[in-house]
Amino acid sequence: MARILLLHSMYGLRPAVGLAADRLREAGHEVHVPDLYDGRVVDSSEEGFEIKEEIGRDELLRRAVAAAAPLVDEGGLVYAGFSLGGALAQTLALADAKAGGLLLMHGTSDMADDASTDIPVQLHVADPDTYEPVDWLNAWYLRMRRAGADVEIFRYRGAGHLFTDPDLPDYDAEAAERAWTVAQGFLDSL
Repeated sequence: MARILLLHSMYGLRPAVGLAADRLREAGHEVHVPDLYDGRVVDSSEEGFEIKEEIGRDELLRRAVAAAAPLVDEGGLVYAGFSLGGALAQTLALADAKAGGLLLMHGTSDMADDASTDIPVQLHVADPDTYEPVDWLNAWYLRMRRAGADVEIFRYRGAGHLFTDPDLPDYDAEAAERAWTVAQGFLDSL
């Protein structure tokens, strides 16, 4: 069983995040899902960007750190997130020497040149994805490997950016099911 902190995308704490958490709980994992937007949920990327900019990256990161703080004492926390939430999860995981793993759905983040970690990392991303271009992903992979992480990337040809959210136009049922099956195996192995 993994203890997981699951962070939502820039769309807010949508029903799809709750469904993902329930799916993971049914598989025996302990899942914590904070609301970094204080109840605000949107249906368009434009609205999501507006809220993200209004709150600001530093404040979002502060909120994510506050959500993780009560969970990190025992060690082994798995950080996970969707798009923006993935970027925040990556930042938290790389700063937590006791992290148990990192599951990224649809998003990554930049990292310091001197980053160091030995955690297992799994990324699920659309192919192509305008938010995660191939050149960026290749560079991200190399930097993550240089940092010491054990990295797997799974690309889903023809899927939209947030292909696991059934209420968004990006949804791809086949890609979503494949991603969750692989992710479940990853989490079960931790």
